[in-house]
Amino acid sequence: MEVTSQATLTAEHVEAFKKIVGEAYVFADTDTLQHYSHDETETLSFLPEVVVKPRTAEEISEIMKICNRDIIPVTPRGGGTGLSGGALPHLGGVLLSMERLNSILEIDERNLQVTTEPGVITEVLQNAVIEKGLFYPPDPSSRGSCFIGGNIAENSGGPKAVKYGVVKDYVLNLQVVLPNGEIIWTGANVLKNSTGYNLTQLFVGSEGTLGIVTKIVLRLIPYPKFDLLMLVPYRSLEKASETVSAIFRAGFTPSALELVEIDALRIVSQMVDSYVVPVTDDIAAHLIIEVDGNNMELLMSDMEQIAALTEQYEGGEVFFAEDAQQKAELWKLRRRTAEAVKIAGYTIEEDTVVPRAALPALIRGVKELGARNNFHAVCYGHAGDGNLHIRIKKEGTPNSHGDVVMMQHLRELFELVKGLGGTISGEHGIGLIQKEYMDVVFSHGQLELMRGIKKVFDPNNILNAGKIFDSGLQAG
Repeated sequence: MEVTSQATLTAEHVEAFKKIVGEAYVFADTDTLQHYSHDETETLSFLPEVVVKPRTAEEISEIMKICNRDIIPVTPRGGGTGLSGGALPHLGGVLLSMERLNSILEIDERNLQVTTEPGVITEVLQNAVIEKGLFYPPDPSSRGSCFIGGNIAENSGGPKAVKYGVVKDYVLNLQVVLPNGEIIWTGANVLKNSTGYNLTQLFVGSEGTLGIVTKIVLRLIPYPKFDLLMLVPYRSLEKASETVSAIFRAGFTPSALELVEIDALRIVSQMVDSYVVPVTDDIAAHLIIEVDGNNMELLMSDMEQIAALTEQYEGGEVFFAEDAQQKAELWKLRRRTAEAVKIAGYTIEEDTVVPRAALPALIRGVKELGARNNFHAVCYGHAGDGNLHIRIKKEGTPNSHGDVVMMQHLRELFELVKGLGGTISGEHGIGLIQKEYMDVVFSHGQLELMRGIKKVFDPNNILNAGKIFDSGLQAG
């Protein structure tokens, strides 16, 4: 991308921001800058020069006009739970926090839609629509702290994606502030739309590089009345992953199908002081299998048949969650796995996705790669849709970003993934730390098309510059 000189943020800029949003919502003190210098990506930290917390699209528009005019980098930030560095202000400049845009504006029960601002916590939104008997299925593990706007930026998924799809499958329309300050709506609040280019879906998963989402219209579905959950232990990681494809081939569609390797489970069980799942040396992994729907008799039949199927792949004794408390305990273990293994030193996380049937080969390849290169890896994630999270621990290497040796190891991993018909990110995005590997899965021509799209929306390359592609910015 064409190199543009970055201007220096001045006291006049800061004063202008204070006039727009109010003095109480502009911060340059050390503690605040430090707080917003990191997300959940490895152990990386980059200080912004100023943190600004707007309340409206109009305020964001005025801020962007100034930054676009003076070539000041802007990094939009949601809940700070990202794992690819999308919210890291590595060029300094303005950190634009969306936390004050935190209202659910309307739940339209007649049309099964919700209109929300981006700073609403995902679980808060889910609970609000559940009270109306409605369901917003995408549920990343960080749903209790991540923002719905960040989910739009990353096209998040979560355990329910295997049956219900990811964020892109629920977004109908977006209000967006473009880098030049113009405010647009990308589509219409309708279920079908064949009117010109699909700008709505272009913004979903664009990682805050094309515009800043300020309002979101999502479709909803009726909330399922019942769900059943079971846990199946395996002595072999490969047998556990083979079972995944077999379940779907047999005609079942679970509402969640998660794999957790025993090393990861051992770590998270200790952290949350829960032993609802037996952790023994002869077990290599567990599958968490959930079905949901409105007919309990049918769900019971499905679970019985799935349980019988797991036996064919050497699954151990099945544990059925008997009540809501046991279900919640199992899901707590799964959802806190990433946090626990990171604390345990597995700071490098990859977000690979392959066709379901290729999961055994991927897991085998990960273990072989670790053995060759002297690092340890634990695997867990959304096995039902082939999305495997791989956490890596190597002594003396807390970050992959900027580490030449680890970057070579990861390139080998991603080449393995590509060879299995997969790609390098299923739901965490490319951000800052994965951009070096985009050439593994895309040709030069494909990357140039993407850079061209970025340039159309952001010709001065100020908005989340250096994410997905090189920044093109240099110090002025």
